[in-house]
Amino acid sequence: MNHVVVVGAGLAGVRSAEALRARGFGGTITLLGEERHRPYDRPPLSKAVLLGDADSSFVDSDLEGMGVEHRAGVSAKGLAEGVVETTEGEMAYDGLVIATGAEPIRLPGEGRQHVLRTLDDALALRAELVHGARVVIIGAGWIGAEVATAAMRAGCAVTVLEAGPAPLAHVVGAEVGAHTIPWYDGIDLRLNTMVGSVDPGGVSLVGGGSLEADVVVTGIGVRPTVEWLAGSDIDLHNGVVTDEHLRASLPNVVAVGDCAAWWSRRFHTRLRVEHWDTALNAPEVAVASLLGDESVYDPVPYFWSEQFGHMVQYAGHHPGARLVRRGDPSAAAPVSRWSVCWLHDDDRLAAVLTVNRPRDLVQGRRLIEAGQRLDPGRLADPEVALRDCVV
Repeated sequence: MNHVVVVGAGLAGVRSAEALRARGFGGTITLLGEERHRPYDRPPLSKAVLLGDADSSFVDSDLEGMGVEHRAGVSAKGLAEGVVETTEGEMAYDGLVIATGAEPIRLPGEGRQHVLRTLDDALALRAELVHGARVVIIGAGWIGAEVATAAMRAGCAVTVLEAGPAPLAHVVGAEVGAHTIPWYDGIDLRLNTMVGSVDPGGVSLVGGGSLEADVVVTGIGVRPTVEWLAGSDIDLHNGVVTDEHLRASLPNVVAVGDCAAWWSRRFHTRLRVEHWDTALNAPEVAVASLLGDESVYDPVPYFWSEQFGHMVQYAGHHPGARLVRRGDPSAAAPVSRWSVCWLHDDDRLAAVLTVNRPRDLVQGRRLIEAGQRLDPGRLADPEVALRDCVV
């Protein structure tokens, strides 16, 4: 293997190049990036950058010093075995890392709608979050809540439109998501409200009615950027389908980051996780597989969100598990601190969501990794440390 091409110059792509060199690969590495910026981290875009606390989030990686050729402004357009078709012609490879990430879903309509995925997106949106601006945010998920936080801080008049019955309902369920409704104090939060189109000057609602807006932000999710692989022999289903080693269906091809749908031995299902932790850690396993080792990628998925003054953290995978509460989210306190856990039928911890309780997150993640059974009664007592709930 003399030439490895990494398609995608986000964190997952950069970490893949670093892992190749760390494992002693001495051949040519070409890193293709659609954007013309140097590689950067995405989580700060909806936090520090959007809030005006930073202007960039560049990754501290010496690509030139590692002998990595970074081809900025070059996109992949197709794939045949051994060849990537790019906007600058064909590029042969011996090994390929697919790290093309995901792209925001947009709504129909002729009006301008902001999304938040790139550094340019964040800077353009920040410029329009000015005092008194009427801002309509579509979606009360992770991104919607963080944009609403920044818009409130800037003095905007904020309306959040959520199709579900509660914020975060699609990721943690309506029962848990409902506990975040009081955080939207000062915001016009409209639940069970769907947007039909984004129009010049506002949005049209499904079922009739409209809202005027100076700024419209669409935050209803992303889809894996894999259209360029259509017609190739790569197996696609909600991303690039891989095994537990992150190997795709073509030889000498691996996938990492937001676009990879890998098989989880731990949870006995296929996962595709759109968060920083995956982009950071998956490349080590993918590169090991590419170079002939049998490393397994089987993490406990983790992500976090900073919204309305709260640190929200989640670890695990909870579909099909039962909910156990730790603490009262409605209890009066200077800072709200509570958690919820999800247990499998055999009382093993499946997932944990924490609000301003980082210790629960750290201990819970370790318990999920260890596959240990917990006492549900002790688990429900917020005064008992999670690690002390093991039976």
